Amino acid sequence: MRARARRKDTPMNLAIALLALGFLMLVAYRGFSVILFAPVAALAAVLLTDPSAVLPVFSGLFMEKMVGFVKLYFPVFLLGAVFGKVIELSGFSRSIVTAVIELVGAKRAVLSIVLVCNLLTYGGVSLFVVVFAVYPFAAEAFRLSDIPKRLIPGTIALGAFSYTMDALPGTPQIQNIIPTTFFNTNTWAAPWLGLIGAAFILVAGVAYLDARIAAARRRGEGYGSGHGNEPAVMDAAARAHPAVALLPLVVVGLSNLAFTAAIPRLYGPRAETALAGLDKPIVTTISSVTAIWAVELALVAGILTVLAFAWKPVAQGFAEGSRAAVAGALLAAMNTASEYGFGAVIAALPGFLVIRDALSAIPNPLVNEAVTVTALAGITGSASGGLSIALAAMSGPFIAAAEAANIPLEVLHRVASMASGGMDTLPHNGAVITLLSVTGLTHRQAYADIFAITVLKTSAVFLVIGVYYLTGIV
Repeated sequence: MRARARRKDTPMNLAIALLALGFLMLVAYRGFSVILFAPVAALAAVLLTDPSAVLPVFSGLFMEKMVGFVKLYFPVFLLGAVFGKVIELSGFSRSIVTAVIELVGAKRAVLSIVLVCNLLTYGGVSLFVVVFAVYPFAAEAFRLSDIPKRLIPGTIALGAFSYTMDALPGTPQIQNIIPTTFFNTNTWAAPWLGLIGAAFILVAGVAYLDARIAAARRRGEGYGSGHGNEPAVMDAAARAHPAVALLPLVVVGLSNLAFTAAIPRLYGPRAETALAGLDKPIVTTISSVTAIWAVELALVAGILTVLAFAWKPVAQGFAEGSRAAVAGALLAAMNTASEYGFGAVIAALPGFLVIRDALSAIPNPLVNEAVTVTALAGITGSASGGLSIALAAMSGPFIAAAEAANIPLEVLHRVASMASGGMDTLPHNGAVITLLSVTGLTHRQAYADIFAITVLKTSAVFLVIGVYYLTGIV
């Protein structure tokens, strides 16, 4: 009887799940805290489905998943934020930006800013930190080249929110780390596919922005005047040598690679840690934490490298700067953890089974995964949130389908990671809202170019899938 009733109520169950997703998207777009409203949306859906389950689901599912996410990933958020802050306090970010602009040329402002964002994000600096660090230099470069200011957000989005976030092998951004815990892979999974996708996004993205600049010049449109939040003209203060400034980023990348290889050799498949005060040993499955530990240790190495070369300027501002870094890490981690808890609750509802069955009807396992991940990332407005929701609910079927088709799990990892950074940058995305706020522009002025980069980024996922099937390259 209950099963028959559930089938009969399928349209209502589906509507409840979709309303919960729509409500969370709306409140995020309106600027309300996801930390507050994710549990509200999730528990409201439970209330409409089974009122007696609200409190058990809150304690036993929402909070369990939320806390589990924080346990796994908060150190990555925290160390990434601290690393970005010490890079900023040391003046290394200014040195890197200035050197790249001088090397590429102020007339190639778009390529210069994209490459600077690439260096910072691939080197482990948080995306949000990159926005604040790069904007003053982007504004000056665009002003000198008389390029419309409204193209700055699209340029920063291409450099910081796209392929260095999830396509390039080894990137320490969270979108490349989350799949490791589901597929037992590492951050270097499917390197050739990632490089091919990254090259497509870079070439197509720069070509698109150059075409937009050419069109603006034909109309006689320049940088413009009367803009909000204009940075002061940069001074020519002394700065570190670019090679020294780049060293911490190189250390993070090489350390990540080295620790990824060394940790399994050091600990073996399982680690049992016995301390006198413990009732039983701590047992750790190393394959599930190798990527996380490697990134954490690499970020620590990067922080120590900055301190070794710029102790005095970092020490002077570290007390205040570290407070800001910790606050930013807490906010970013808790936002994503709340979305993860929300996703776990929605995935447990009967209405989600309808969505899952509809998505699983896509016959190709890689296309199925890509559509599922990018759709949920778009709905939640978060690459990491949508990725976590999708893999928590459906990684089992993804793995089974891939194994049946003889598809390596490394390919699943790279497709999921890249798909998470596809349609995530819809108007309610937190990084988009931050980017527009920092640059003093509105959605009406600048979002169209961000969306164009989003479409290119999403297209790259399906290009990579096609390349894999045509060549078998991983």
